[in-house]
Amino acid sequence: MSTPQMPQIPQPPMSPQVSQSPPSPSPVRAAQQDVQWRRCASCGSFVYGKRLDRNLKVCPECGFHFRIPPDVRIGQLADPGSFEAFPDTYAPRDLLGFSDSKPYPDRLRDAQARTGRQDAILTGRMTVRGRAVVVAVLDFTFMGGSMGTVVGEAVAAAARQALAQRLPLLLIAASGGARMQEGALSLMQMAKTAQWIAALREARVPVINLNTDPTFGGVSASFAMLGDVILAEPGALIGFAGPQVIRNTIRQELPAGFQSAEFLLEHGMIDAVVPRENQREQLARLLALLGPSLPELPDATGPEAVRTTPVASTRTTRQTVALARDIGRPTTLEYFGHVFDDFVALHGDRVFGDDHALVGGIARFGGQSLVVLGHQKGHDTAELVRSNFGMPNPEGYRKALRLMRFADRFGLPVVNFIDTPGAFPGIEAEQRGQSLAIADCILELSRLRVPVVSVVTGEGGSGGALALGVADTVLILENAYYSVISPEGCSTILFGTAEHADRAADALRLTASELLRLGVVDGVVPEPPDGAHTAPHTTALTVKNALAHALAPLLDLDGEQLVAARRRRYDRFGDPQLQPVVDWETHDEH
Repeated sequence: MSTPQMPQIPQPPMSPQVSQSPPSPSPVRAAQQDVQWRRCASCGSFVYGKRLDRNLKVCPECGFHFRIPPDVRIGQLADPGSFEAFPDTYAPRDLLGFSDSKPYPDRLRDAQARTGRQDAILTGRMTVRGRAVVVAVLDFTFMGGSMGTVVGEAVAAAARQALAQRLPLLLIAASGGARMQEGALSLMQMAKTAQWIAALREARVPVINLNTDPTFGGVSASFAMLGDVILAEPGALIGFAGPQVIRNTIRQELPAGFQSAEFLLEHGMIDAVVPRENQREQLARLLALLGPSLPELPDATGPEAVRTTPVASTRTTRQTVALARDIGRPTTLEYFGHVFDDFVALHGDRVFGDDHALVGGIARFGGQSLVVLGHQKGHDTAELVRSNFGMPNPEGYRKALRLMRFADRFGLPVVNFIDTPGAFPGIEAEQRGQSLAIADCILELSRLRVPVVSVVTGEGGSGGALALGVADTVLILENAYYSVISPEGCSTILFGTAEHADRAADALRLTASELLRLGVVDGVVPEPPDGAHTAPHTTALTVKNALAHALAPLLDLDGEQLVAARRRRYDRFGDPQLQPVVDWETHDEH
């Protein structure tokens, strides 16, 4: 799986010519200008060297990220004076007697003289905003950052250190791929590094990738794409086969932006594209959220949090459905912002795309870290179109599945926000396995060994809602609904027309109070008198209190107790001994 060394996006040469320079500078003056000015390879602007340094080697005119060596990278991310390098004692060897236009030993000596290090990697321990992390950084200036036996061993050794010290591992890649000069031995480093990432995953030690320009071949197809969270720099080229290799082997023309970090984000392969100026802060937030949690939830004060006794509504069922669908109701991302103390979005299913109809990430709730998921809609046409009107495709549910497993791995409770008319029923969704994606989510929620709380905030449509609805505790907002099918769909199937939707809505018993009587939900979260959309912040605070009440007793249970209780909860539906029968005339249960 080795690829030829990737052609470098040319780092702009030092230029002795700038507009302020005298017409005929002296040799000394020209040399000074050579050091002081850099030309941006993207926009062609000349940037004064000190200004470029102050801007973290990012072009202030166009945002192009210049390549930087490992020591500069660490200096930008680490707390001052905190980095301690691991020994750089292993020197690469010419085990194959390899020679092309130059013998391999000569190439190694040149690279060692140029970089001052034994091979294309720097490893060590550092802190970021006071949080310790083991770090390994590839150096592209050393033979294109290619991975030979020394690089593979250094990554594995860093993983072993992270495992021994129970510290997160940060892997920063810049590489053309496996080192051809070491043949099949370099290929074996893909397996070696991957198995140590697997060991960290099994031990629940976080791994964070930061992929920079370029990240290709055997590096991208091993440790650089296996982290729990994968970040990338803007404009970084990331892929398996490089553009030149693709063109020269299969003669395929590539679209604009192909293999860029932004392309990978759109196609679900990474979690975020993070500009250099924000990387330290983003890394610090992730380390905090993935660090030890204090099981301290926010004080459950303020408005009444949950009603567990049915209350007759003054609204008709149809009016409740209309309120549940009101375009002004708070969206899931708005709840995330109001309810939680911090939230870092994670993106993509790692297979096909990043579905905007289903959002999620890591959040802080008091002292407790959580994984949060939810269907996302919007308040105007543009937002609704972007989120596909809250109807996820399979990649949305597969993103949710990935984050559910993430939560289980790190022992983080899961909070789900349900607001969807249903899963998207299009041709492409069926081709990509919509039913399987939903079924996998339902199965995974049933077996998670962490607390799960779900809240129906608007529409709870069919299996598309249940994919986030299998929980230890299920809450529903007062004017939300939860149903096997929409009233219109039910009317169309049973009466041949949607005109009887009101009748169907009544028959489905889909309102909060009716669902509480049936035992489908465990509590009703009150709304302002005229609906959640009239006072979004107040509604969010009530939801926050409800979540604190629901999560508190669950945090005291271990994984086996949670799974067993969750199974009992769903086993009771349809069991004649456990399922209450409701007289809907009197609302009596027997």
